[in-house]
Amino acid sequence: MENGALGRHIMAEYHGCDPLVIGDKDAVRLLMLEGARLMNATIVTDVFHTFNPHGVSGVVVIAESHAAVHTWPERGIASVDIFSCGANIKPSAALDFLKQGFGAGRRSVMEISRGLPEGVAAELIVKKE
Repeated sequence: MENGALGRHIMAEYHGCDPLVIGDKDAVRLLMLEGARLMNATIVTDVFHTFNPHGVSGVVVIAESHAAVHTWPERGIASVDIFSCGANIKPSAALDFLKQGFGAGRRSVMEISRGLPEGVAAELIVKKE
């Protein structure tokens, strides 16, 4: 990792998502698990919850850290965090897959290095697509 960082924290915002998909706990879970597989992560466990009246939150614990999601079907928005410490993890594969799976029209991605040595400043990278 650059700058001696121990991990990468990627935060993605998906807009224009299909509310039927992102409001369905089972669909969101399957998409997140497949995203973890596509980025070469080692899945340890997962937990997902449906909120009343709507919304899904979940986390896939991976040996390399975690992938988490929260959805707002009433607004067509899904937020995903991927935190990874593995050199072989390819978050872009999961991010692209989730954009398609959620039926998102737009996506923005922010990335920050984590676990930096003392005195090294973090740099935030923002991409809008």
